[in-house]
Amino acid sequence: MNWFRIPGDIVFGKGSLEYLKQIKGKKAIIVTGGSSMQKFGFLDKVKEYLKSNDIEIKIFEGVEPDPSVETVMKGAQAMREFEPDLIIAIGGGSPIDAAKAMWVFYEYPNLTFDDIKKPFSIPQLRNKAKFIAIPSTSGTATEVTAFSVITDYSTKIKYPLADYNITPDVAIVDPQLPMTMPAKLTAHTGMDALTHAIEAYVATLHTPFTDPLALQAIDMIFSNLKKSYDEGDEYSREQMHIAQCLAGMAFSNALLGITHSIAHKIGAQFGIPHGCANAILLPYVIQFNAKESAARYAKIARYIDLKGNNDQELTNALIAKIRELNKQLNIPSTLKEYGVSEDYFKGHLDFIAENAVADPCTDSNPRKINVDEMKKLITCAYYGENVTF
Repeated sequence: MNWFRIPGDIVFGKGSLEYLKQIKGKKAIIVTGGSSMQKFGFLDKVKEYLKSNDIEIKIFEGVEPDPSVETVMKGAQAMREFEPDLIIAIGGGSPIDAAKAMWVFYEYPNLTFDDIKKPFSIPQLRNKAKFIAIPSTSGTATEVTAFSVITDYSTKIKYPLADYNITPDVAIVDPQLPMTMPAKLTAHTGMDALTHAIEAYVATLHTPFTDPLALQAIDMIFSNLKKSYDEGDEYSREQMHIAQCLAGMAFSNALLGITHSIAHKIGAQFGIPHGCANAILLPYVIQFNAKESAARYAKIARYIDLKGNNDQELTNALIAKIRELNKQLNIPSTLKEYGVSEDYFKGHLDFIAENAVADPCTDSNPRKINVDEMKKLITCAYYGENVTF
């Protein structure tokens, strides 16, 4: 039996932040990251809209990029002390991901992080609070997904928590928020969204419900990401904000693949931003997967009007287009070019490969992979070698 699950409400379009005026509740905790939401006035707007409904407010701020287990536990403790019936996360993927995990430990204080690392092991939520997600970046789509990525810095491993219980109740996709993104963040988050859409389209659990969302997202990203990066104009930023949300709905149901499996591991070990890691890895993963899934990649290529006489030529054209876009966005083509030293790479390769194979995203990759193959694939991405095995 299959299913397709998304938030109960997705509110989108310019000014959709005002939806908060309709929210009913007694207490709301607002989870956010750095100072950008305060700097650009969005946090004040959220507080204003909530106070108009006589909702008591508490702020939990300072969620770091790649949020830690420790931050999650601190936030959960703050929630237990405040006892909100609304959890509102605003900002990039990090505060929203962190707030999702905080939500779990708020409702189930006796659980440990180890208890929820296994996919689909989170118990029923919404016993104490409902969750509203407001993204300020156009990439992770965590506002509509069943995922949360939390980093254990003691082991330098990112854990993708996966359970439909942590899908937000409401997603507010207001394009005014990502207008504040700097160019590099626009590039990295945009390539994260593209990776989501492409991996969802070829994943083993793709369905007729997820395929149209993935394809539409891919087309919109290729049409708008470079302009969003170069010019930051309102139209292209809005299109990217919608596209990343479509990609999120697709991959939350179809799941992902080994681009993400590897990115989760090298991000923590090598200090590479998640979207940048995905962008570097994606062409090499497509080469690996094309041994079994060239027909699916060829369908993507045809959808965006690439040319080729057969499935392999179309797949190659898709790889070339991704590499061209990376170049236009000033994203390195290899891990070595990013700046990872050869000695450090070799010293951590076994650890990364073993943990990438064990990552939950590996199970839905269209081609099976073992540890030796994973090491060869990551090595190709380090040196810029074609994947021929």
